[in-house]
Amino acid sequence: MPLQNRVQPTGQIIATPARGLFMGNRGILHDEQQRLGAVRWRHKAWITCALAFKGRRRGLMTPHSYTELFFLDEAVALAAGHRPCAECRRADFNRFGAAWALAQGGAARAPAMDAALHRARVTRDRRQITHMADIAALPDSAFVALPGGKICLVLGAFLWPYRPEGYASPLPRPAGGNVTVLTPRPAVAVLAAGYRPALHPSAA
Repeated sequence: MPLQNRVQPTGQIIATPARGLFMGNRGILHDEQQRLGAVRWRHKAWITCALAFKGRRRGLMTPHSYTELFFLDEAVALAAGHRPCAECRRADFNRFGAAWALAQGGAARAPAMDAALHRARVTRDRRQITHMADIAALPDSAFVALPGGKICLVLGAFLWPYRPEGYASPLPRPAGGNVTVLTPRPAVAVLAAGYRPALHPSAA
């Protein structure tokens, strides 16, 4: 039985046997039976980590240790409100910080980035914060929700429908029109400033 530890672009955490490219951390969210409760974060430092780092090994959802969350790829993690880990993904953290500084016009420090992301990603009652934007103006790797509920990755001239196991066949990207954007505004600005997240091979 798969654990409930896979984060979707909508912020939902589901149970699925599908594998992802990245792990994440928001603190201890599970109980001793490896079940999630109502809490979806313990701190504002929502990070995206490498699956392997310096040979460290962890048992999933062990008691009194942080809950290992997983993402299909880094674009999903950004949509859910995470940013690169400064330890296991230092080079990516530095690239993200440089794009953040370019987009925001100031120094990029982890606590300030975390606070800004937290204000933009989720409400107090755990609902994802979305915003509207012209689909023609969105940078690559942002996530949108189309009318009817289809969740798609923006990439070039196409929209790639999301599935937990990978992206489905692409759809043509409309020439314009407002859509619901799932990726928080600060992360969209970072993408627009040149940050390129790692994408699943199915978005080829």
